[in-house]
Amino acid sequence: MDKVMVIGIAGGTGSGKTTITRKLMQRFGADVSVIYHDNYYKAHHNMPYEERAKLNYDQPDAFDTDQLIEAVRALKKGRSVICPVYDYSIHDRSEKTVTVKPARVVIVEGILIFENRELCSLMDIKVFVDADADVRILRRIVRDVRDRGRSLESVVNQYLNTVKPMHEKYVEPSKRNADIIVPEGGHNRVALELLMERVRAHLEGKSANG
Repeated sequence: MDKVMVIGIAGGTGSGKTTITRKLMQRFGADVSVIYHDNYYKAHHNMPYEERAKLNYDQPDAFDTDQLIEAVRALKKGRSVICPVYDYSIHDRSEKTVTVKPARVVIVEGILIFENRELCSLMDIKVFVDADADVRILRRIVRDVRDRGRSLESVVNQYLNTVKPMHEKYVEPSKRNADIIVPEGGHNRVALELLMERVRAHLEGKSANG
């Protein structure tokens, strides 16, 4: 089987991770599969909504990262994985699942994926997307109110109480584990083209050898 390239894309909330992921998917289509750390938030089905809303979702213990690690290992071996789906509007895992199919390139995306050493060891390229804090909070407000059914007040409170302090405690230091740091995210055309070229070389090199 052709070698699978695993690309980790990390960075703070609203930094532009998803823009880079989307552009890689648009360019390489079926050769790329994506798995999101966010979908591996732990389930809290037995906890009332009010209590779930107060949990700290921006620190490592909020995630079932071991389950994500097993999924990445399976994808590297060419096996499909059944991935949980997280519902941001209720602060809990939904009843849905999605199937992530194996591909020549697997993207792992999330704010804290470089914080875990074992997960990092599975990646061939680690990309940290950097953006100013004021830009990130504005993007998060727009996204969470428009797409995730949150109130403006709840987004601001969550940002000040957990997102910002946890970014400074965990996300920012994890930047040290990156191979590439990309300022301005998906708007950095030079960095994006370099990453695209690396992926293209991997895909063409393997197909040529096969």
